[in-house]
Amino acid sequence: MKKLLENSILRLRAPEPEDLDILYTWENDTSLWENGTAIAPFSRFSIKQYLIDSNQDIYIDRQLRLMIVYKETGEAVGTVDLYDYEPFHQRAGVGILIDRKYRNRGFGLQTLMLLEEYAFGFLHLRQLYAFIPEKNTGSIQLFTKADYLPAGTLKDWLASGEKFENIQVLQRIKPDEYTDPVDRNE
Repeated sequence: MKKLLENSILRLRAPEPEDLDILYTWENDTSLWENGTAIAPFSRFSIKQYLIDSNQDIYIDRQLRLMIVYKETGEAVGTVDLYDYEPFHQRAGVGILIDRKYRNRGFGLQTLMLLEEYAFGFLHLRQLYAFIPEKNTGSIQLFTKADYLPAGTLKDWLASGEKFENIQVLQRIKPDEYTDPVDRNE
C-alpha cells in the first residue's frame, strides 16, 4: 500500500523543533521576500512559537506547512504550504520553497504531486492555486509542469520598492476522473 505524503525520494512531514535553524534561515533570506508577503525579519523566538503553537491541523489553522525531506540524506530541502484553506469552497493556495542547493533536481515537481495527492485524494479539495510574481519564471514553469493553468493576472499586486509587480494566478482543478499523480508521466 502506497504511503501518503511520500514517494521513493521525498517525504513531506510536519515541522519539528529541530527545523528551527533552517526555517530561521529561509524565513530571513531577504532575496525571497519579493516572492511573498514578508516585509521584516522573523526572530528565532517567533519561529519557535510558531512551531509550538501550530496545531498542524488545516481545519483549525486554515493552513498547513510541511517540511520537504530528501529521504536519502534525511535533510530538509524545502517547505510547502497549503494556505487560505476554504473548506466550504474546497480550495487552498499553495506556496513552495526549495533551498537553492537542491533546486533543479525535480524536488519541486515531486513535492507538488505529493501535495496534490494529499489535497485532492485525502482532503477532498476541488482546487489548488498559486499566486506567483511574473518575474519568478522558474516557479511559473514548475507549476505549469504540474498541470496548473493560467487563471489571470493581478496587476500591480506586489510592491517592490517604488514599483509594483504583477502576479500570475495559476490554478489546478481536480480532474473529474482524478488520477493519482504517481501514475502521471514525470
